[in-house]
Amino acid sequence: MKRIVCVALICAAVATGVAARQKTTPMHPGAGGSPHVRTEWTVAGANISIEYGRPYVKGRTIGKELVPNGFVWRLGADEATTLKSSKALTFGTLTVPAGEHTLWVMPSATGWQLIVNKETGIGGTEYDQSRDLGRVPMKLETLAPPAEQLTIAIDPQPGGGVLRVEFGTAKATVPFIVR
Repeated sequence: MKRIVCVALICAAVATGVAARQKTTPMHPGAGGSPHVRTEWTVAGANISIEYGRPYVKGRTIGKELVPNGFVWRLGADEATTLKSSKALTFGTLTVPAGEHTLWVMPSATGWQLIVNKETGIGGTEYDQSRDLGRVPMKLETLAPPAEQLTIAIDPQPGGGVLRVEFGTAKATVPFIVR
C-alpha cells in the first residue's frame, strides 16, 4: 500500500509541476578563492541553472562590510552570477525571456531588489545598469542560524517556484512563474 501511495504522490507532484530535480556541480575555485557551483533544476517543465561563486561571511556583516546596503552586488563571488532557463520566467511584474542572463541584487536594511541584466559573460565588477532587463523586490527575512556561505536555491511550487538567497543572517526570496 505504501508503494502505491508514494507513486500516486510522485505522479501528483509531476502533474502539478511541483516536482523538481536538483543537481549541483562543483566547479573551479574563483580568482578570489571562493568555490564555484552550477546548480540545475527542472521546475514546471523548465530547465533552470544558476552558476555562481559561493563566498564566505568570515565574520563580516551583511549590509556593511559585505554586500553593502545601497550598492549593486553581483550576487556571488568573482564572475557575475548567471541564470539560464529553457522557458520564460516571471518574477513579480518582470518577465525574463528564455536564455541566459546575469543576476545582481541591491540590498537594503528593509528588503533587497533582484536585478536581472541582459549582459552575460562578464566579471562581477562590470555591471552596466543600462543593460538591466528589470528589477523586482525580494522579501527579506532574518535567517537563524546564519549561513556562513552564500547559497542560491529554487524551491519548487505549482507552476514555478521561489528563488531563495541565504547569506549570513539574510534570507531574501522572490516567487516566479514558468511561462
